[in-house]
Amino acid sequence: MSNKLHIVSLGCTKNLVDTEVMMGKLQNFELTDNNEEADVIIVNTCGFIDAAKEESLNTVLSLHDARKEDSVLVMAGCLSERYQDELMEQIPEVDIFTGVGDYDKIDELLVAKKSRFSDEVFLIDGAERVVTGSSYHAYIKLSEGCNQTCSFCAIPSFKGKLHSRDLDSIAKEVEGLVAKGYWDFSFVSQDSSSYLRDQNVKDGLSLLMQRIELIEGVKSARILYLYPSTTSMKLLQNIGKSKIFHNYFDMPIQHINDDMLRIMKRGFGKEKTLELLNYMQSLPNSFVRTSFIVGHPHETQEMFDEMCEFAENFSFDRINVFSYSDEETTSAYDMQDKISDEVKAERAQILGDIAAECTKKSLQKEVGKTRQIVIDGESDEHEYLLSARELIWAPEIDGELYVNDRTVDEELEFGKIYPAKITELVGNVLTATVDNAAQQD
Repeated sequence: MSNKLHIVSLGCTKNLVDTEVMMGKLQNFELTDNNEEADVIIVNTCGFIDAAKEESLNTVLSLHDARKEDSVLVMAGCLSERYQDELMEQIPEVDIFTGVGDYDKIDELLVAKKSRFSDEVFLIDGAERVVTGSSYHAYIKLSEGCNQTCSFCAIPSFKGKLHSRDLDSIAKEVEGLVAKGYWDFSFVSQDSSSYLRDQNVKDGLSLLMQRIELIEGVKSARILYLYPSTTSMKLLQNIGKSKIFHNYFDMPIQHINDDMLRIMKRGFGKEKTLELLNYMQSLPNSFVRTSFIVGHPHETQEMFDEMCEFAENFSFDRINVFSYSDEETTSAYDMQDKISDEVKAERAQILGDIAAECTKKSLQKEVGKTRQIVIDGESDEHEYLLSARELIWAPEIDGELYVNDRTVDEELEFGKIYPAKITELVGNVLTATVDNAAQQD
């Protein structure tokens, strides 16, 4: 087999980790950005909602149209797992189908040139990864699957129940990455606040934090995807005390109306959700991100208005807005009172505008403050600007800022932390001046 590989990772950062595992198993291949010259093309698909499914299918088919003769096209991941029988029948263009259980067997599948869907849960343990996109930051996956029963989510139907990785496995992976120069980590899973609950450990994240804090060389960390009903006040307090984990809180609450939260089977009502959010926001230098779903079955105009008012007034730092997607195997799929596509689109636009304004206000509050930033590289905007982010921000999802000046004589290094004065908000991007004499606010 020839050895040029073109690989595409779609969907969430959890998918990205799985893609990096496949790359780790195929290090004898030469990576190429040109899919037309690739001998092997792999698409790690997303099967979460309609838009993601459509993107995955379009990507696979467009890569097939442009690929060279005798190349091998692989469709892997969530969409393949969810619709394996239908896809294998309807897309003969794909040579190998595989799901979410065989990422570390991709080399064997290519040699055998056959499809496989394992019943085993893939938990990374010991699998080597090729971390992409950064020389200092890596995502660490905590678990697979989910025990929640949210009305709108099909993930448990094809990913299965919660399976947490052992603490030793995670610590060993982090230690290995630190040895390679990585020092900033984002811990991810479908429901991170339930970590180790499948092993009868109630506050697994606090144990994880204690373990990671003992690893010399870890300078910065954050936890993504907290679930309201499994996030304890004790966990939030422990994050607040940590010298390594930022006061970064990514909690997709999905709605704020009590009746809608019950219909969505979120396990928590408005009062308890507010209690958690208010505490998060009270911590020093906190960053609070959330997600909302508009147009879920039974969502009235009054429910939507309540969500908009709350989103506008709470002062979230970032908000993601999703339109409800009608997914088979979910309890919402069989509900009556479906919201029309037109109304969903209108509501998404309204709440999206509120979300954009929240981001702008959050950025504006940073002007005049001194923050720790990390420089990622040269900016695409201008040759004299450097692209950076505040250290607390999650890479790629919370935005970038531009370094346009410095008061230090040395050449600024990529992947290094600097104190910087946030000087201005230009459009939706902050500018900053690096100043080693500055103290963080």
